[in-house]
Amino acid sequence: MALNKHFRYNVKSEQNLVENLIIESLQFYGQDVYYLPREIVNLDKVFLDDVPSRFGQAYKIEMYIENTAGFEGDGELFSKFGIEIRDTATFVVSIKRWKEMIGRRLSENNYRPREGDLIYLPLSKSIFQIMRANQYDPFFQVGQLPTFKLNCELFEYNDEDFDTAIQEIDNIEKDAAYQYSLTLDSGTGFKMGETVQQYFSDSNILEAEVTRWSDSDKVMHVAHVGSNSGKFTEISTNHLLKGLTSLASATPTLVQELQKIQADAQNAFFDDFEADFLDFSESNPFGDMS
Repeated sequence: MALNKHFRYNVKSEQNLVENLIIESLQFYGQDVYYLPREIVNLDKVFLDDVPSRFGQAYKIEMYIENTAGFEGDGELFSKFGIEIRDTATFVVSIKRWKEMIGRRLSENNYRPREGDLIYLPLSKSIFQIMRANQYDPFFQVGQLPTFKLNCELFEYNDEDFDTAIQEIDNIEKDAAYQYSLTLDSGTGFKMGETVQQYFSDSNILEAEVTRWSDSDKVMHVAHVGSNSGKFTEISTNHLLKGLTSLASATPTLVQELQKIQADAQNAFFDDFEADFLDFSESNPFGDMS
């Protein structure tokens, strides 16, 4: 006989034993991570993409990092757009634990990790995006599939909305989002994270999310500015700004862009350096005519 007649791979008690041993090993040698399911806000039915994605929940679960020697991928590369960090990682999670801690809590009862969801690793304070979820590795040990293997890449922020109530995760939005600074004429009671509106007409209502507010200096920072008309609309200093949660209201007197990406830009330095490096005084680059 090719198979041992005293051991059958489809015995439920043996499958449960192997599964529990795998879970115990993951809890011994793994890391506590936060799983952030992506919420579709406005699906583009043409390109099947959701630009204004939102992450409103963070579920804590143990996962094992398969790359024991460090992150994989191309690492740090110097490209024409600057320095790019292309780290990758493979996370292993128990299917049983996944269903208990995350799958059953999702509104759509999704019992597998989805491509596009995020994993926050507190160890390195990094966020990884799931590119592929593989449940067939290892392949049917003792007749069952015990784990998911999640192939992930380092996440690049693209104006997504983070409202997980975990400060270190939500700070990613505050540090990286394109924001405006508003100086208000009056008003108290605005709340962090609430939505504020400026009403222009029924077909043009501007909305933004409050990322900072101070009653003392009347300065508010807002992100995710957009209009329900779908057209570009600037924040006006002639219209009332109203908070939907606090019901506080005030009128902006000064609007400034806070593009933090440009805070350390060296455009002026390179412009001055180029003026001395390149010589545009010669009219003929191949030599002077005799």
